[in-house]
Amino acid sequence: MRAFLRAALEANGLADDIVEAKSGFEALRILPRERFDFAFVDINMPDIHGLEVIRLMRASEAHTKTPILVVSSEASPRDLERGLSLGADGWLKKPFTPEGLLAAIREILEKRGSST
Repeated sequence: MRAFLRAALEANGLADDIVEAKSGFEALRILPRERFDFAFVDINMPDIHGLEVIRLMRASEAHTKTPILVVSSEASPRDLERGLSLGADGWLKKPFTPEGLLAAIREILEKRGSST
């Protein structure tokens, strides 16, 4: 999935500097050292659940405003509601196309642009 996201972003000129985490634990080690223009979080990451990563990102001053798109095979109404209430900006259910990914990114950025 990380390779798919990278390829889709690079093919559309949206990948200047991509940082990848193989697990939730690795993501939590990276977060204090980096700032991001956009974050993609999977719910089913090894070690730490993706919803917990979102909660911790939003609790961090450095990441309170980072746009977050959940990309997950999970899309139950409960997971969706919890993810959005924790601070995710959008949800994209796997499998998806590069066009679907770009549309979800655009939607989030447009919403954020209209609210600032």
